[in-house]
Amino acid sequence: MSKTDEARRLFGTDGIRGVANQYPMTAEIALALGRAVAERFRRGGRRCRVVIGKDTRLSGYMLESALEAGIVSAGADVMLVGPMPTPAIAFITSSMRADAGVVISASHNPYQDNGIKIFASDGFKLPDEVEADIERRMGDPEAPTPGPEPNIGKAIRIDDGEGRYVQFLKHTFPKTRTLDGVRVVVDCANGAAYRVAPQVFTELGADLTVLSAEPNGRNINDGCGALHPEKVAAEVRRTRAAIGIALDGDADRVILTDERGEIVDGDQIMAILGTRLLARQALPGNTVVATVMSNLGLERVLAARNGTLLRAAVGDRYVVEAMRDKGFVFGGEQSGHIIFLEEATTGDGLLAALQVLSVMVQEERPLSELAAIMTRYPQVLINFAVARKTPLQELSTVAAVIGRVEKALGQDGRVLVRYSGTESKARVMIEGTDEHTIRGYAEEIVATMQKALAQ
Repeated sequence: MSKTDEARRLFGTDGIRGVANQYPMTAEIALALGRAVAERFRRGGRRCRVVIGKDTRLSGYMLESALEAGIVSAGADVMLVGPMPTPAIAFITSSMRADAGVVISASHNPYQDNGIKIFASDGFKLPDEVEADIERRMGDPEAPTPGPEPNIGKAIRIDDGEGRYVQFLKHTFPKTRTLDGVRVVVDCANGAAYRVAPQVFTELGADLTVLSAEPNGRNINDGCGALHPEKVAAEVRRTRAAIGIALDGDADRVILTDERGEIVDGDQIMAILGTRLLARQALPGNTVVATVMSNLGLERVLAARNGTLLRAAVGDRYVVEAMRDKGFVFGGEQSGHIIFLEEATTGDGLLAALQVLSVMVQEERPLSELAAIMTRYPQVLINFAVARKTPLQELSTVAAVIGRVEKALGQDGRVLVRYSGTESKARVMIEGTDEHTIRGYAEEIVATMQKALAQ
């Protein structure tokens, strides 16, 4: 474990996350975090400004108030935008030239959870070393604020945040194309996009059906959205729509369904859009950036067109870091985080859906036909709870089984075993040509790992 990792006790792979009103998602932690953010991003004598947005969870009110109090107590100003998608907060932070942005959301988790993610002034998520510095500052609650008199900031509400973001999204859709007459179903997951998503598609002319856009603080992601695309799929079949769009709670990811109600995941979205970018010679290095979880089929379809798939660690922030480091512009995750670095700084479910719709309109082809460009290899994923996260290299029996399975699969499969960065779980993923065989391999690795961790 690096010194930076040791200093990051609160931050995981995607900010701070946990059960609301329990450590670390308490008002006390949020208060200290707000103060530390203001201290970290203060620049010279100019007053620091921080944007705060959230999803629709009941606990968002508590955490928003605590963060606001911490920030203004450190002499910085707060701009409140209310429930808005995570990518919208990143966009507004950058466009309003704020010093930082904070999103209160646990993304796809149930309403009992919540989380806090922080963006820098450029709209990008913070690197590990900055998160470590913020945690260090949180450990000093008596840190004085500069100036001979009490230095207290103020809070204002940004009323046109939704309009700004809707206009941004519409501008990413070519003006020469329209959604007039295109039947679209969108599932807002009772989350942060419940207002902006219907606006975008309606203003572009779609014949729109809206699902799960009545949040009550407790129904976010509950049997709907990207985690339950079967809901939007059923509505697509019922209404004979051209596409179903299922967002998650903070709308930074999307799962689509084609006109038959068949799932189109993030890998297939990257295959559709990535091959078009390759054809236009619009991909630096002919490279798409994904994660170790992405299907082997995506790698193969890109390779067939002289493209390359670069795999990063799981988490859209690591995809973005790899893209920025190497100069690449397009990537994402199988789970539906799709990143267009020339347009946005983080995964954006609505932006991704619009780009797929643009291809459908331009080529006058159904989504099922577009998605067929990629052959998905059978993939088995097993998640299981763990009481501790012993480094895999210390579990010799597990390593031996993994090695044997990798040798048996050869070039026609992959094995990935890792711990979740946000939950007390381990994940075993295996790809291959035969689902029955790889399921047996996955179950063997899980059983071996559970036995090793129990000792």
